[in-house]
Amino acid sequence: MNPSPNPDPSLLWNRRELLQATGLGLLGLAMGEVPGVSSALAAEAGKAPAAPALAPLNRFSRMVQEQYVGRVRRLDQSFRAKRMEMKNLEDAQRYVLSVRQKIQTCFGPWPEKTPLNARTTKTIERDAYTIENVIFESRPGFLVTANLYIPKGKQFPLPGIVGSCGHSTNGKAAEAYQSFAQGLARQGYVVLIFDPIGQGERFQYTNEQLKSPVGAGVQEHLLGGNQQFLVGEFFGSWRAWDGIRALDYLLTRKEVNPQIVGITGNSGGGTMTTWLCGLESRWTMAAPACFVTTFRRNLENELPADTEQCPPKALALGLDHEDFIAAMAPRPVILLAKERDFFDVRGTEEAYGRLQRLYDLLGYPNNIAMFTGPTYHGYSQENREEMYKFFNAMTQVSTAEKEPALEIEKDEALWCTPNGQVAELKSRTMFSFTKEISEKLRKERAPLDGNALRQALTNVLKVRRQSTYPDYRILRPLGNRKYPTKHAITYVVETEPGIQTLVTRLTDEPLYSRPPKDKKRAVLYISHHSADAELREEPLIKEIIGAEKDAAIYACDVRGIGESQPDTCGANSFLTPYGSDYFYAIHAIMLDDSYVAQKTWDILRTIDWLRGTGHEGVHLVAKGWGTIPATFAAIIADEVNQVTFKNALTSFADLAETEIYKWPLSCMVPGVLKSFDLPDCYRMLSGKKLKMIETWNGKGEVVA
Repeated sequence: MNPSPNPDPSLLWNRRELLQATGLGLLGLAMGEVPGVSSALAAEAGKAPAAPALAPLNRFSRMVQEQYVGRVRRLDQSFRAKRMEMKNLEDAQRYVLSVRQKIQTCFGPWPEKTPLNARTTKTIERDAYTIENVIFESRPGFLVTANLYIPKGKQFPLPGIVGSCGHSTNGKAAEAYQSFAQGLARQGYVVLIFDPIGQGERFQYTNEQLKSPVGAGVQEHLLGGNQQFLVGEFFGSWRAWDGIRALDYLLTRKEVNPQIVGITGNSGGGTMTTWLCGLESRWTMAAPACFVTTFRRNLENELPADTEQCPPKALALGLDHEDFIAAMAPRPVILLAKERDFFDVRGTEEAYGRLQRLYDLLGYPNNIAMFTGPTYHGYSQENREEMYKFFNAMTQVSTAEKEPALEIEKDEALWCTPNGQVAELKSRTMFSFTKEISEKLRKERAPLDGNALRQALTNVLKVRRQSTYPDYRILRPLGNRKYPTKHAITYVVETEPGIQTLVTRLTDEPLYSRPPKDKKRAVLYISHHSADAELREEPLIKEIIGAEKDAAIYACDVRGIGESQPDTCGANSFLTPYGSDYFYAIHAIMLDDSYVAQKTWDILRTIDWLRGTGHEGVHLVAKGWGTIPATFAAIIADEVNQVTFKNALTSFADLAETEIYKWPLSCMVPGVLKSFDLPDCYRMLSGKKLKMIETWNGKGEVVA
């Protein structure tokens, strides 16, 4: 076999490491002085290295993170001060009522309760308990799989517990979750533990082998949950509704005392336990594990969270994790934490301290507790035992201090379905509901245009124009970036405190100062991922330069894109489903905002800046992700008189009705399909000479 003329760079790197280890270095290789190295290899190493590819510029990578941290800290301080205004029992009671109302604002409205249509598909007999494998419908045709543990040799009715699973692929069958269910059952509790959506037997996306092609747990939650925002739904509400209906089923059982019902869960199950404390009034005790901290700590620590862990408007309303516990006060709750958890235990202690004060004012100081296990994230034995002791102290069911002996079942034994997935029973999927809602909204929406569309835009985006011109910085010119023109200079335009757009002007003359007022018309290109990279690689830009001889050409990165692409949430995470782009999009929703609205604002303020520098008309050009905020800005800004989009999205409805879609949450506007859709905007922009090139559908495929 002939050697490759372009050897694998990794092989060359290994050779270099070998040379460094021998102390001879690259010079020795070039001189052919290393024993066993051929002259051909020596010649290869002696060649002048090829010029490295230019890495995209990213000089403001912490900008978005620090602006969000500042914003959340200010809210946190404000609402913390309000909490400290509580002085007596009446204040505390008013506070509990207020957080209950706020929580309903985040999660509601709720669907009607429909028949559970519950059935037991299998029964397993064990020495101290029976396991019934149960299927019920939390919504019509939407199947929930659960295991009901019923103690033997006890006098019924007994206290009931709903178990909420964390992000285990096998859901209720995971060892930690079997363990607490068995442990409680052996002590005298009736326990119903159910599979979360996208886990266990409830994969929402299945192939012929009944496996999830997108990835169980987090991946399914994000794919299905993000899409729901377009139609005004929240995945956390869907998850919580399953928990509410699980309690409904548990209370149908004659073995259960309806006056004593609790809930516990760990990690993602700790999330749902926490949310359900604030959403369901029938609980008499709770034990959330490995979740409760503070939203601020999670943000500061760059810890991404699933869609269901980020309630819409929660931050704007001043809600924090402990407020969901406060909504249940003064009923008994223990917070279970871990010293080595990624959920910051400092936040757990802060939450516990505030709850202690509330419970003191309510007159039940002993009903709130906290335990911190010494190990890593998980519902480990020491935390389970603290849960048992806490529940037992409230119910007097048992005096056990340690966990009983357990017998972990194989997954198949706990299956409620023949082969381990509700898909084979033709269960409806969450996507089928999202698509149905989108289709219904499309039929109900009246086409919008003119002032009606502008009003809908401003209502949904909460964006208002300003009459002032933004301040800006002038960055020193860089070396040759291989742009289509000889020179370029970047201006940093402040769109709001702590946030800037990076605007590069292309020119054949060197510039070092403010933009010259030599051309009335401006072309403003809004990048897809990086203006710096696209100025080198995107053919559309060269075409625009050739066609716009009498215009000043600018390329812009809005916040979170290109020069301000966040470097948070893990290395190279930006384009991953759980990465930094998602992180700020979901936090925007908790702030009762949207990332699209923020980026639209950036474009509008950049247009203000162009107007302030003497430009009167703007040709707005955008690609891919950039077309979404550019569409809205083009409608709002009268200065825009021409629009060119490449790879624009066909419609938000297309995105909501595509099962496996390719657009990120950062391109979605919560609730948008209740008011308007992109085709409304495109029709209106036809009056501004809109040109659409290679439009993308929900899958990211080019369509006519």
